[in-house]
Formats: sequence, C-alpha cells, structure tokens
Amino acid sequence: MAAFGSFALLLALALATYNLFAGTAALRLLANGRPARISSDRLADTARRAGIASFVAVTAAAVALVWSALTNDFTITYIAEHSNRALPAPYKFAALWSGQEGSLLLWAWLLGGYGFILRLTHKTEVKLHAYAGTILAGVEVFFLAIVNFAAPPFSLLKGAIPNDGNGLNPLLQYPEMVIHPPLLYLGYVGFTIPFAFALGALMMRYPGETWIKVTRRWTLVSWLFLTLGIVVGMHWAYGVLGWGGYWGWDPVENASLMPWLTGTAFLHSVMMQERKGMMKSWNIWLIFATFMLSILGTLLTRGGLVSSVHAFAQSSLGTWFMVFLAIVLAVCVLTYIFKRNHLKSEQRIESLVSRESSFLFNNLVLLTACFVILWGTLFPILSEFVEGSKITVGAPFFDRVAIPIGIFLLFLTGVGPLLPWRAASLQAIRRNFLLPALAVWATVIGGIAAGIRPWQDSTFDIGRFYALVAFALAAGVLTAILSEFLRGAGVIARQTSRNLFAAIYLLIRRNTRRYGGYVVHIGVVVAMIGLAGAAFNRNVESELALHDRMGIGPYILENAGGSQDTNTNYNSESVLLDIYRGGKRVFQVAPERRTYLASDQPQTMAAIHSGPGGDLYVIYEGTDSDTGHPIIKALLNPLVGWIWAGLVFIVFGTLVALTPSLMPVAATVRMPAARTAPAEAALKGGD
Repeated sequence: MAAFGSFALLLALALATYNLFAGTAALRLLANGRPARISSDRLADTARRAGIASFVAVTAAAVALVWSALTNDFTITYIAEHSNRALPAPYKFAALWSGQEGSLLLWAWLLGGYGFILRLTHKTEVKLHAYAGTILAGVEVFFLAIVNFAAPPFSLLKGAIPNDGNGLNPLLQYPEMVIHPPLLYLGYVGFTIPFAFALGALMMRYPGETWIKVTRRWTLVSWLFLTLGIVVGMHWAYGVLGWGGYWGWDPVENASLMPWLTGTAFLHSVMMQERKGMMKSWNIWLIFATFMLSILGTLLTRGGLVSSVHAFAQSSLGTWFMVFLAIVLAVCVLTYIFKRNHLKSEQRIESLVSRESSFLFNNLVLLTACFVILWGTLFPILSEFVEGSKITVGAPFFDRVAIPIGIFLLFLTGVGPLLPWRAASLQAIRRNFLLPALAVWATVIGGIAAGIRPWQDSTFDIGRFYALVAFALAAGVLTAILSEFLRGAGVIARQTSRNLFAAIYLLIRRNTRRYGGYVVHIGVVVAMIGLAGAAFNRNVESELALHDRMGIGPYILENAGGSQDTNTNYNSESVLLDIYRGGKRVFQVAPERRTYLASDQPQTMAAIHSGPGGDLYVIYEGTDSDTGHPIIKALLNPLVGWIWAGLVFIVFGTLVALTPSLMPVAATVRMPAARTAPAEAALKGGD
C-alpha cells in the first residue's frame, strides 16, 4: 500500500505540474492572439483534464493512507506513530490528519477537491476560469511537492516492525476531533478559490465585478467552514483541555482567527464594490491577505515556530512555507503595480453617516483586530530575532485589546443596517435609532438593578463593565435587526393579506442575501452574549472524601463514590458526584481521568452539565498524595451555551444567504409613501 500511495502522489504532482505549465502556455497563446501549432483552447482543455486527473490521483493516495490505518499497517512510519490496534475505527480514520504528513495530504486532497469542482464549472466565464484554474494549479503543485519530498506520508519504518503502534494523541481521541480539523481545513483551503479568481481577474483586467459574483458562494462557503472549524475547536478545547475555558489566545487559535477576520471584512466590503463600484483595490488586497494568512496559519502549525498544544514539532517545513509565501506576495504586489489602473473607484463616500461609511469602519476595525492579533502572535518570534530571547505575549494582552474592539464591532453590527446608502437625514436617524437606543438603556438599567455592577466594594471591575456594555449593545442590535424584519414583513402583510409569519418567510425568500446576513448577525450577537458571560465565571477547588461536600453558586457537590474501568485502549478512574440544588438532588456528574495504554499518557475528561443560564463544569484533578482523597475542581460558567447557540444561527443564516432569492419584491409589492430607507432597500432587493 505504501508503494501505491507514493506512486499516486507522484502521479498527482506530475499531472498538477502539467496543468500549471500547459494552462500558462494556453493563456499566453490566447493573449498573443497569433496562430500556433496547437490551439489555445485545446491546450487549455488538456490542462483542465490534467487537473481533474490530479485530484483522482491524490484521492487514491488519501484512501491508501486511511486503509493503512484501518488495517494496522505498521510498516509505514506515519501509521506506527499515530495509530494502534485498539484505536476505535473513527479515530483511525482521523489519523489521516493527526500528524504533520497526513494533515498536509488532507490539505492537498481538499485543494484538489475544490479544484475538481472549479474545473467542472469551466463553461461559465471560460477565460476567467482558465486563469483561476492555472493559479490554483500553482498552489496544488506546492502542496503536492511537500507531501512528495518534504513530508512524505508513506515513508517506510526502518528496523524491526512493531507489533503495535504508538497510538493517537489522547487530546485527539474525542468525537469533535473527527470533524474539527477537516472543517478548519475546508475553510483555509476554500479561500484559495476566491484568491485565484481575484488574482486572475486582475491579471487579465477583467471588466466589471463579475469575478466577485462568480466567487461569492465560494467565499461564503469557505467562511462558513472556517467559522464552524473555529467554534467546534472551541468546544473541543472546552471539553478536553480541562481548564474550563474555550479560547486561550493560543498562537494556532490566533492563526485561524486572522483569516476569519479578513474574510469577514471582505464579505462586507464587496457589497460596496458590487453596488457602488468602490473599494476595488481594498477588496483585492483583503482576499490576497486572507489567503496569505491561511498559509501563515499553516506555517505556524507545521514549521514549529510557536509553542502550542496544536502545533507540530520543529521541522524544515517552515522554509518551504516561507519561500512560498514570499513568492505569493511578490506575485500579488507585482500584479497590482502593473494592473492597478484597472481598480479605480467609480464613486466616493458622500457622508460619514451612511451605510458606506459603516462598511468602511467595520473593515477598519476588523483589520485592526487582525493586526493586533498578528503582532501578539509573532512577537515572541520577533523578540527572539532582535533580542536573542523569546518574550511571550499572554492572554491579558489580547483581552485588553480585543474586548474593546469586539464591543465596537458589536455596535457597528447594529448601526450599519439602520443607515441608508449615500447619506442619512436627521429624521431618519431619529426614527430608526429610537427603539434600539431605548433597548440599550433599558438593559443597562435592568442589568444594574439585577446586580451587574462594574463597581464592587469601592473597586472597579473592568470585566463586568465590558459585560454590561456588551449586554446593552446586544439588546440594541437585536432590537434593530428584529425591527427590520417586522418593518419589511409588515409592508408585505398589508399588501398581500398574509399573516405576519408568512410575510416574514416571503420577505426572506425574496431577499435571501440581505436577511440571511441579518440572521448571521443575530448569531454573532448571541455568541457575544455568551462570551460576555465569562466576566461572571466562578471556581472552587477542594479535596473531597466520601460524602464530603463543596458548594459553588446554587449547587452543592457531594462525593458519592468512585469507579475504575479498563478496556483495550485506556484505563479510567472516575468520581461520582451527586449535585444538589435547593436541598434536592437534581443530577449526577462523573468527571474522569484516563491513561491511554499505547502512549502511557493521562487525559482529563471534564463532566459538564449545561443549561440556558450556564454550565457546571467539574474536573477530577487526581488524588491527594497523603490522604488518597480525590481533588475536585468545579467551575460555574454562565451563558456558555449561548456561544454554541450563536453558531446555529450563523450556519442557518449563511445557508439562507446562499439560497437564490425568489424574485424582486418590487415586482409584486408597491411601497406606501411613508417608508424608511432600510425597509425600502430590503423590499427592492438591495443589500
């Protein structure tokens, strides 16, 4: 199987290389317009077919590696290091991306899959697809070269063949790790497609904004996968790492967040280009930056440049990625310099109080957040290069900067939809912002009355202050978005005699892009409420003998005994805790510690009881060396479930935005004379 897999990868590289050079030659022939021995169309078609065949070859290699894991082929070094006989089948499948070589093969396979779909749709905008396919082939050649020469997954084990493998890292033996890395990679890799179209459109001076319309769904799908990957990763960290949190500003976490920020900025600002012909250079560089930040994230993970629970060991791959990044940057800069005249804006922002300006501010804030995270992530590397010693930037730095930025973004999320294009009149501002403003102040007053006070015993708690501001702004944003739905649906209900719910459905179906975006915004707001709840986290830790008790918040935890278990993969030890509330036993939890047999590594499995108000999070930290009694740590984490609920809204809203609209509302519904600008734009199909 190793020989078959290695041959398949070599064949995939050869085919991708032909795709790159034949595609480039076809484009040059087409540009020159001179007769040649072979037509540009025929050469381009062979290049396209080679790209499709390359995907088939790399698929065969991926299947070969998975099959080797499932059949315990320990003659392959990668399988011996990342699998073992007792490993459950789903985790053997996940071994494909559990190590450096396999994860790079997964990247190459996903890239080939995206290219396969792209090349099947070549008959629309043929020339633009030819450029994009050739650029994509260049990226494919790079990753296939790595898995062939720098990190081959089918290297044979030297020496005696072991009877069993080392096993999968215990941190990865969790259900979400079967889906988290593929989701994240689908996002990372997916941004290669809009990058290829943007660079190709700039190279050929493609007229208009067609490349944006062609790639809008590609970009939305990639953004959705990256969002899913990030949030599922947060949920994995929350359940597995055993510290009670879900985001620690780890360098590799940051590396996934940076392209998400620039991709989000791009999705907002392209509406300016489509509608107003503005921010063309800005959008080109946003998608360039998103792609390069995706590659940078891979460099940080694969090159061993940073210390992280996610990163792989030090390796020579860093040089490969740095050279590739330098080439990509050079190509982007040179193309922009020679073609920048093609990107002149057709209009200018007329007023600071307009939807155009809100998009611009939104972009600036997102890019500021990205720069701060990039600076903090790379600072240890830069300090070691300059000072000779590595200075680590911790979570407090990121919290001090990122929390105010996040709150300002929350504010802009509510303001933007309420502003009309071009300029807003004082009357429109008063009318559109009255209800949201009332919701903000009502929440502030209600929060203080409920005990959410930033000042405690003559001290000012900045965390509680930010939380109160976040709750208030969230109430204002939700009020603004819901009023937009009700305003538009009310017009349809009056004109069509439908009930309100039917009118809301019709409103969404007639402008899926706009209202799907609103649902995504609702998801972001809901998630922000969950994040703000961290300001009220509590924790206690105690040694509990049998029937001893400890309290946290409204709960009393009592040690009801323990148990031990063993299977072919790990030994486990757990503590059974009865949970009381109001004097009554309401449920039980059993935090657990495992020791995996193949690697002899311990792993903590937290017990989490979730409710709408928050989570009771319990960890079994081991036994006291003197008494032998279990040590239990309990945390009360308010509103965590809102983060995961926010993801549901984000996914649903994105799917709505990807759905084609039924028809322009203006074709069937006539607006009354008194109307607001946002409602009018919504009903006419505006963004």
